Amino acid sequence: MAKTRDAIRILDDVTGDDEELQQMIAEETVNTEVARLIYEARKRAGLTQTELAELIGSKQPVIARLEDADYEGHSLTMLQRIAIALNQRIEINFVPGEGQQEVVQK
Repeated sequence: MAKTRDAIRILDDVTGDDEELQQMIAEETVNTEVARLIYEARKRAGLTQTELAELIGSKQPVIARLEDADYEGHSLTMLQRIAIALNQRIEINFVPGEGQQEVVQK
């Protein structure tokens, strides 16, 4: 097998057919993405963690925790509070999983 630096291919090789491991990786990917989105939105708004926390009626450690890729407690309510404070909105989409077909309602 040829060497690769493609992280997705490496993960696929490591996980193989282990559905539990694939699920864990998918969950961690979502946590990382949510943390990154919060961080980037806050930075674009030119706010510190403390300033954002004040806008949503919270404390700086809460924002730090939300921006931590290892944090697993993101709630839609908290994300909505952040979106409102940053004058943004949240979009949530369901997409077909890998190997699944999209179901179209008629």
